[in-house]
Amino acid sequence: MADNPGSKAEVPDLIPARMLAEFAYCPRLCYIEWIDGEFVDNEDTVDGRFQHRRVDEDTENGPMDDDLEAIHLRSVSLTGPEVGVTCRIDLLEKEGKRATPVEYKRGKAPDIPEGAYEPERVQLCAQGLVLRENGFQCEQGIVYFVRSRKRVPVTFDKALVKRTRGLISELRRAAIEKKIPSPLKESPKCNRCSLAGICLPDEVNLLREMEEKRGSEKGIMVRVRKLIPARDDYQPVYVVGHGNSLRKKGDVLEIWSKDEGRIKEVRLREISQVNLYGAVDVSTPALVDLMQRGIPVLHFTRGGWFQGVSLGHTHKNVELRMKQFEWAADRKRSLAIARSMISGKIKNCRTQLRRNDPEPSAAVLESLDRLSRDAKKASSAEKLLGIEGAAAELYFGRLDRLLKGNEDFSFQSRNRRPPKDPVNAVLSYLYAVLAKEMFVTLLAVGFDPYLGFYHRPRYGRPALALDMMEEFRPMIADSTAIYLFNNHELSQRDFIKTSIGVTMTPKAKKRVILGYERRMETEIVHPLFGYTVSYRRIFEVQTRLLTRVLFGEINEYPAFTRR
Repeated sequence: MADNPGSKAEVPDLIPARMLAEFAYCPRLCYIEWIDGEFVDNEDTVDGRFQHRRVDEDTENGPMDDDLEAIHLRSVSLTGPEVGVTCRIDLLEKEGKRATPVEYKRGKAPDIPEGAYEPERVQLCAQGLVLRENGFQCEQGIVYFVRSRKRVPVTFDKALVKRTRGLISELRRAAIEKKIPSPLKESPKCNRCSLAGICLPDEVNLLREMEEKRGSEKGIMVRVRKLIPARDDYQPVYVVGHGNSLRKKGDVLEIWSKDEGRIKEVRLREISQVNLYGAVDVSTPALVDLMQRGIPVLHFTRGGWFQGVSLGHTHKNVELRMKQFEWAADRKRSLAIARSMISGKIKNCRTQLRRNDPEPSAAVLESLDRLSRDAKKASSAEKLLGIEGAAAELYFGRLDRLLKGNEDFSFQSRNRRPPKDPVNAVLSYLYAVLAKEMFVTLLAVGFDPYLGFYHRPRYGRPALALDMMEEFRPMIADSTAIYLFNNHELSQRDFIKTSIGVTMTPKAKKRVILGYERRMETEIVHPLFGYTVSYRRIFEVQTRLLTRVLFGEINEYPAFTRR
């Protein structure tokens, strides 16, 4: 008989002692790292590994014979099936049957009566219980604080053993129930947590509070701490043009032209994604290294159509994809998400016109406001599609008035496949780039980009990426196109007109991509959370918030809308 979802058969038999320490420190952190398999480095985690470099070296554990008087063993791995814990002991001091585990910690020894914080004491006690199960006498452990160069003894008394066993039971129960613990509230522990951008503690708490109170957003902006970086330090690489190639030399990715030789080099550790447009060759060593680092390589046609992605091991959060498929199969829940997305898109279209139309039409603005509210109440996906179409007709009917700096170009209506004029050519190209950006973000978070909630599944169509980009079309793609034309960064010479449509020259595509990247790196004040972040970082925040909806932490997807 098959196990039910959430049965004990799905939970690992042994809990790592390190995860038990994380659970004592923050249950949500432990769940994200152990159950969801998510981890992000920061300077603290990197420094922690550096301080552990001696004990983490692959060394022989050596003999464990009882006859040996006194020995020190580094990096000892042991399991305790009965207690339900596995551990890797940094240093084991053993004399006969008596064993003392030593745990290395990077920081300074705290000035508290216990000598060490609870997570360190729990981790040591779990190691002690495993040692007892393996036949050793173990009454205490040692925490060695590297910065203080101080050894702090931890006695395994009844109270600590009871607390440790209790945490083992609680963590196993959380794993069985598959329910992520609530985020900490205004805790200083979040300030330097490397997973703050995944956990989003203040953001989730705020949205839940808003849902409970159904109140206004007044005064919200001062209550959310800035726990995530404003910008991503990793940058995308674009290679446009037939005959270019990518090669690897050491830790550097080199871009070569068949005519000019090496034209650029980028450090591999600074790359977030590689985008190849047209017939660009990639050497096998370069491709393998990029995949091993988890850097996606995206392939496009010369015209900008997304063809596929080369990626190493995909995200391991199977639970998220199971939830995604469950929600996508439920039309009612899918519609709830789609309504928020399309309502947000229409609001952003209205904001775009209100800010940039030299003589904004009150009637159009009023109609867009009404349609945005109608979208939130749409009773079916078909009615929502009709509302979106009506809003698009109003919006694109005014777009020509936003092109006020370049008389060489005009816009009559939205057309595509192929576009019939330069403005539509640029818009189509930017929409493709935007869809790619969302595709990569969704993959990084753990979603299946091909299964959406508004755009229905179709072979080869990244439906969820198209869903997520809806609210960003006006403020990213449309804004970039308008800026490029109004600031004369594009001219008639940048477009090739044929009997069937219009396309851009390779140089024009590079200018469009540069304009897009400038927009993506623009830092703005988040209208809901109040901190300053780039648009690229907002993409990740929105995608993470969608995961919180699927897991039931918040009831409604909060579309990103500019004020």
